[in-house]
Amino acid sequence: MGEEDQRNGHGRKEGRKSKYAVACSIVGSIISILMGYDTGVMSGAMLFIEEDLKINDTQVQVLAGILNVCAILGALTAGRVSDWVGRRLTISLSACIFFAGSVLMGLAPNFATVLAGRCVAGIGVGYALMIAPVYAAEIASAESRGALSSLPDICISLGILLGYVANYALAKLPLVYGWRAMLGLGALPSAALAAGVFAMPESPRWLVLRGRADEALAVLRREYRAEGEAEARLAEIQKAAASELMAEDDGSSSEPNPSRMMRRRSRGKGVWKELFVHPTPSVRRIVMAGLGIHFFNHLTGIEAVLLYSPRIFKAAGIATRNEVLGATVGVGVTKTAFILVAILLIDRIGRRRLYLSSLSGIIASLACLGLGLTVIERSGQHHAPRWAVALAIATVFTFIASFSVGVGPVTWVYGSEVYPLRLRAQGTSVGVAINRLINATVSMTFVSLYKAMTIGGAFFMFAGLATVAAVFFYLFCPETQGRPLEEIEDSFSQGWRARLSSSSSAATVELPRFSVPNGGDGKLDGN
Repeated sequence: MGEEDQRNGHGRKEGRKSKYAVACSIVGSIISILMGYDTGVMSGAMLFIEEDLKINDTQVQVLAGILNVCAILGALTAGRVSDWVGRRLTISLSACIFFAGSVLMGLAPNFATVLAGRCVAGIGVGYALMIAPVYAAEIASAESRGALSSLPDICISLGILLGYVANYALAKLPLVYGWRAMLGLGALPSAALAAGVFAMPESPRWLVLRGRADEALAVLRREYRAEGEAEARLAEIQKAAASELMAEDDGSSSEPNPSRMMRRRSRGKGVWKELFVHPTPSVRRIVMAGLGIHFFNHLTGIEAVLLYSPRIFKAAGIATRNEVLGATVGVGVTKTAFILVAILLIDRIGRRRLYLSSLSGIIASLACLGLGLTVIERSGQHHAPRWAVALAIATVFTFIASFSVGVGPVTWVYGSEVYPLRLRAQGTSVGVAINRLINATVSMTFVSLYKAMTIGGAFFMFAGLATVAAVFFYLFCPETQGRPLEEIEDSFSQGWRARLSSSSSAATVELPRFSVPNGGDGKLDGN
């Protein structure tokens, strides 16, 4: 039964009756709050760590970026682990790792221990960033997949906001306790989530790959209430999984064995070869799109703004520490509010329109931020024109809003839904590793970068990179809105030239009709 049949046969869309899937996705995405909290709280905690432990700019940059370096290791191993033990246990493992990192940072007597705790937490972050969108995508219906797969990004934003609030609330504690309390608080939700995740069901698609169809059907029956609908969805998943695996059978057996191949694939064997060594044309295009969108995500400069927003506000003329921390709370509120807007739009207007519109706002905001900061820097902080100060502060918020309404959530949705079932976990893990690599590069070099080329020049550079991102997404990332996961691979059956050509042909067909002049000679009227 196809998607259209399901709508017609039961009289309403799948997405309207998947409250169970919504609840599961929310719980599964809570792990992302921990990652966001660490990013938000570290932006303020670094001010206190720098003062308490007397660390230099190089150590500050290492402390800021080391989490993402270690997240690469977590992301690269999380795909294989989730194929082996399942999506649910991987979420629990991520929470446990983050708990250990938070405890280390909260009790740290010196810089080396803080760094070690940040490394441990980074591995947990890598797991969380990979598994949360994959779990949400695999348990959601086609109509609600965009919104539910955006939940991890919303939770990241909520975590960032909570981190900013913790900075502001705990800033009045004695210096020796304040930053340790900020970093150690992340252990509390980690412990709760590690235990609470067992109330969630396993992904039905992973269960099918493991040959546990009865368990998958039980999960689907809780999600789809209409009679026979769960069975129909299970049949679709089984058919897609079997056809994927049968197509790549190595021929070593005279009779292909779908169950044997499903068990082999569920443990992740052979995936790297199919992704990178001998990909089919459609898989090659999927890999380019899935990895490319993660590559460009942080080249927009989002991590520089989030992690170093206190320094940016100081450069813009906000003087006192309380004012700076208060302004960063505003950044967190803006980010969270506009991701909520993205949830309402992503399944209505599509991934492409939302992403490209978001990038246009990012490019304009970064150019204006660069202009404002350049004028302030050349005028001197206390002699800068008021318009330049106002422009710099305002465009920090418009940049955050533009990023959060499109590029942020679409990256995680698109990067988890484009891969076929057999490749999804490990393909997503590579994407997350690239995402963290670029994140770490930006966060560990931004201070040195803006000292070398001015802070305004750094944001002009990010505006140029965002323009390149827009060209990439327009050419290489077709729309996936409303398509079941099992059919998305078909969207990549054509290259970008063929897709643009077919789009142009379709647009030509839709042009208004011209009248035929009297006489019926078949020529179009110029009017």
